[in-house]
Amino acid sequence: MSRTRSAQPDPRASLRGGLPDRYLTPDDIAEMFEVPKETVYQWRKKRTGPPGFRIGKHLRYDPVDVRAYVAERKTAEQAAA
Repeated sequence: MSRTRSAQPDPRASLRGGLPDRYLTPDDIAEMFEVPKETVYQWRKKRTGPPGFRIGKHLRYDPVDVRAYVAERKTAEQAAA
């Protein structure tokens, strides 16, 4: 028997289906938005992406803030059209 994927859930599905029970990592954000991880770090540096915070040396994102960021971007996109 071959395994197609690990048992790790898709971060995009967990945001759509309800808030995950953990803070998101830069890898999660990169996967959700289908961008390189370096882009996530540039967004943070330029303050243009979802707001993140540090726990010690680790960067984390609150799913509530990520959801608010997406809603804000959608609203701005619709207003510009």
